[in-house]
Amino acid sequence: MSPATLSIAIVTHAPDERLLARTLASVAEAAAFAQGQGTLGEARLLLVDNGPAGLAPMLERLAQAALARAPGVAFEVISGHGNVGFGRGHNLALAATAAQLHLVLNPDVELAREAIDAALRYLEAHPAVGAITPSVRGADGEREYLVKAWPTPAVLFVRGFVPRFLHGPFRASLDAYELRHLDWEREQSPITIASGCFLLCRTATLRAVRGFDPGYFLYFEDFDLTLRLSKVTTVAYCPQVRIVHHGGKAASKGLRHIAWFVKSARRFFAAHGRAPVH
Repeated sequence: MSPATLSIAIVTHAPDERLLARTLASVAEAAAFAQGQGTLGEARLLLVDNGPAGLAPMLERLAQAALARAPGVAFEVISGHGNVGFGRGHNLALAATAAQLHLVLNPDVELAREAIDAALRYLEAHPAVGAITPSVRGADGEREYLVKAWPTPAVLFVRGFVPRFLHGPFRASLDAYELRHLDWEREQSPITIASGCFLLCRTATLRAVRGFDPGYFLYFEDFDLTLRLSKVTTVAYCPQVRIVHHGGKAASKGLRHIAWFVKSARRFFAAHGRAPVH
């Protein structure tokens, strides 16, 4: 296969410096491994600085330190625009790339060394696939089910705001929403809705749907994007692409995050309604 060109976009806002350093180190290792395997050509890391003011030098320092392990990867810090939200931040990175492939990545994700190589091999072998999502484990090693069935307001409320020890009466609905009945050791394709903590897309396809909807400041922008992508291409789940996700829930982040969560949920359901009847 011919080496693919790749951009990797990470949007940050007041990031945990140590965790971001681990994310960047894993990106460097995975990119260097893929370049060594001949699957990855030119690569560029795009760090989008959504604030607070004054963090750009720290981001540059972390990127330089991490990418010393991957001399074939360039980087750029995009800053000065303020906190425009997660989706708009990623759209700034999308506008700045000329690569064939574009990876949307959270600043709280660690890639397995083989993750980029495995993803590029899958896309090379499946030309009809326009985006892929990976196998995800939490920091505790437990599987995270980030490919989802169509959400309902009730399930989202329970997941976001009901303490885990009270989930018992809702377990069947929660398991159905997380598609736990499927074999996540096997490829699943097509899928419709997935988390955007790692979403590798063909850049042309991502531009065809105009990237993220800027109307979402935070939350649900990934569900909206993967749903729109699934209408124009095949989105696939690839268990051979492995990551660790250190994310948290909206309810644990304060009232402002809860307000953003509720506002974005209302926008999602207004745009997409209930699950389609097949």
